[in-house]
Amino acid sequence: MSQATFLNRQALHLYPDPARVVVRRFGPSPDPRDMNPTDKLRANHIVARVTALDHETAASQLAEVLENFNGRHRNLLERFEARADEMEEVFTAHGAFTKTQRQLVGSYFLHEYSFEAAALFNPSIVLHPDQSGAPSGGCRFVLSVRAVGEGHISSLTFRSGTVAADGSLSVDPTSRLATIATFRNRMVRVDGDDVEVVFSPEGDISERVIFPITASQSNGIEDARFVAFDEGGRTVFRATYTAYNGRGIRSELIETTDFLSFRMSPLRGSAAVNKGMALFPRKIGGRYAMIARQDNENLYLVYSDDLMNWDGGVAILKPQYPWEFIQIGTCGSPIELDEGWLLFTHGVGPVRRYAIGAVLLDKKDPSRVLARSREPLVRPEPSEREGYVPNVVYTCGAMRHGGQIVLPYAVSDTYCNFATIRIEALLQALDPVVAEETHYVRQAASP
Repeated sequence: MSQATFLNRQALHLYPDPARVVVRRFGPSPDPRDMNPTDKLRANHIVARVTALDHETAASQLAEVLENFNGRHRNLLERFEARADEMEEVFTAHGAFTKTQRQLVGSYFLHEYSFEAAALFNPSIVLHPDQSGAPSGGCRFVLSVRAVGEGHISSLTFRSGTVAADGSLSVDPTSRLATIATFRNRMVRVDGDDVEVVFSPEGDISERVIFPITASQSNGIEDARFVAFDEGGRTVFRATYTAYNGRGIRSELIETTDFLSFRMSPLRGSAAVNKGMALFPRKIGGRYAMIARQDNENLYLVYSDDLMNWDGGVAILKPQYPWEFIQIGTCGSPIELDEGWLLFTHGVGPVRRYAIGAVLLDKKDPSRVLARSREPLVRPEPSEREGYVPNVVYTCGAMRHGGQIVLPYAVSDTYCNFATIRIEALLQALDPVVAEETHYVRQAASP
């Protein structure tokens, strides 16, 4: 299969920038609820030392802190005060803080964190909810990206950009500033908390960073697969992602309508215990549908009545060609075409090389595989082989624009490249699949 007939790699790259930092909790233990007696004692020692300073010395020290850090963050004094308020539950009785003391105390329980120092990769792409300013014949998009910093902790961040009428891509300039989402609400559940976070509308979308909040996410929010979901005529941007706590994983869901406020919820059921669930962009037969991998090898079609609970499923794809003999997985949500559902997949082959392929599923019955790629559509080029995890190309979601697919993809778990694919030529390049070839996995799978 010749890539040149339908694939156009763009001269556009998105690299991690270690100079981009956020302010995070810091202290003997970052969360007051987790502090043991020794942690609490140390925290109160800090308070005692700050309150022992005379007003002039405290003001001078706070001014020095601001001189060092104020241009690197928005609303830094407010962040200091909020952190001091958060720590009050572990402080012993003390006199009322002056405003200067409260701000200075809060500064001792925060630190800067370079959230994308190690990598910026595994992107997904959707139409921007605000198309004002889009070029004639083009569109604006939102790119979600997995950022990795110190301690290999993954967070979720964003970029915006433009597709021009001629198919060329551009990414808007990235802000120097970055801010972690503000926690707004938590609903405690036995099997995991639902949380809501929000960003201030000031600043650029590239400033927004969703950092792990719950225990299940403590070591990472990984590989969000965003899709613009049609919920009865209203567009809701939803993504499944992998929550990692340092020991185990599970699939969770994030939802937004404006990329300012987000709701994050754990998915439940036997089909939600593995990585890489990809949500269809609309209901099928009145039910929500996902493509998921349940056995670390094959892909399954799974349905749900309520979006949160996922059980059962029917296997529809297994590794068939040498480039995917180890395992296959999703590369984002299916894309609806007149011809069927276009699903990008990843395959793992010899020497753990990752490549990207595609399959075409029947529009009415997605358990029917109509065609698939015998050879990879995208494989690591010589210039793309080196990185944190070598020999990998990977994406968490593509987007249709007119007669082409916009495909952002990660290079060796380090940075992002971009390509466009002509849909007509891609479909012609896929090998038709006869019914007998998929009989080994297909059972009744009607929604």
